[in-house]
Amino acid sequence: MKAFISDFNKLVKLRLTLTVVFSASVSFLIGAKQQGDIMWFNWLMLTVGGFLVTGAANGFNEIIEKDIDKLMKRTMDRPLPSGRMNTGQALVLSLLMGIIGTLVLVQLNFVAGLLSVFSIFLYAFVYTPLKQKSPIAVFIGAFPGALPPLIGYYAAFQSAGFGLAYAEVSEAAIVIIPLVLFGIQFLWQFPHFWAIAWVAEEDYSNAGIHLLPTTKKDKISAFMIFFSALLMVPASFLPMYYGFGGWIFTLVSVIGGLFFTWYGYKHMIERTDASAKKVMYTSFLYLPLTQLILLFDFIPL
Repeated sequence: MKAFISDFNKLVKLRLTLTVVFSASVSFLIGAKQQGDIMWFNWLMLTVGGFLVTGAANGFNEIIEKDIDKLMKRTMDRPLPSGRMNTGQALVLSLLMGIIGTLVLVQLNFVAGLLSVFSIFLYAFVYTPLKQKSPIAVFIGAFPGALPPLIGYYAAFQSAGFGLAYAEVSEAAIVIIPLVLFGIQFLWQFPHFWAIAWVAEEDYSNAGIHLLPTTKKDKISAFMIFFSALLMVPASFLPMYYGFGGWIFTLVSVIGGLFFTWYGYKHMIERTDASAKKVMYTSFLYLPLTQLILLFDFIPL
């Protein structure tokens, strides 16, 4: 049983899945605060459903990439390339997680359930095979990567047929808040994943994967990491500009964006794995920290 749990954690990419669930959960609470009422049982359903849907997407990803994973040090110990789990077992687990997770989310909100299905499809069946063909995969992958805030936010609202019940909620709260949350997470992924791609370039190259903008560790790729990090500064002002982010969130978010920019600039000059890691570690801290602060500094529209 211990071995199965360990392999299951690797199949669903536990740390990545928990990060996604955290993002969706915080957005759910923001949506609940917008309505003035937090239904904790629904939050629990969102957490469970989000975990299962994300785990399913990661499971399908590993099934598709099992032969590639054998070629990389960072992935060769996963259950499929190591032979500890066969494709059939992984497929059954992933299908069950995807179906159950989607059904749970649909119970909360039809839009949230629909977005979860779209997220699985886009991540597993568009982004995953595209990784071997073009660095444009990072752009495509940023869409499913930014959907958790949308899923979480809309899951906080009751369904009204195929739409949302928001009689006492402004249209701006239904459209602007989730789109801004989506946009910030969308932009965040570029310095995050390009920094990872820089650090892991040699390992990725062994499997024929090149995710840097130019497919190489060169000046242009380094500049793109810097430029994408710089974009986090103006993005930090969006919640305040649209009226739902307070001064505390804005201050912390701008400081985080400036750290992003500084380390991105340093990397553009140095172009080393060590400088790329600083961008990467900044990204690990930036997103959960700013999301948490926004939750407590949120101003209902």
